[in-house]
Amino acid sequence: MHPIGLSILLLSLSNVFMTFAWYAHLKELNQKPWIVAALISWGIAFFEYMLQVPGNRIGFTVLSVAQLKILQEVITLSVFVPFAYFYLKEPLKIDYLWAALCILGAVYFVFRSKVGAA
Repeated sequence: MHPIGLSILLLSLSNVFMTFAWYAHLKELNQKPWIVAALISWGIAFFEYMLQVPGNRIGFTVLSVAQLKILQEVITLSVFVPFAYFYLKEPLKIDYLWAALCILGAVYFVFRSKVGAA
């Protein structure tokens, strides 16, 4: 598999774990003390890092740090919006579309040298 594709796969899987570690406790553990939520979240985050670190290392063989960061932001939004809507039952807002368009603009500027428009 190409390094960018493998990096995207690993970072996407990592982000699923991260999203659960950061936000699932708001729904599932809201009656527990915060320290319980923190310890469970840290346990989930272990699996996030086991995917995120190799994902970034593999991606760094062909991408800059800035490109990796913007890629991660796109992945984060792509994972978080469905998570918030389906799991947390948060309503969708048009502002999420505008935010996504801003991130796409950032993607363009960070990756434009790769497509020859520098």
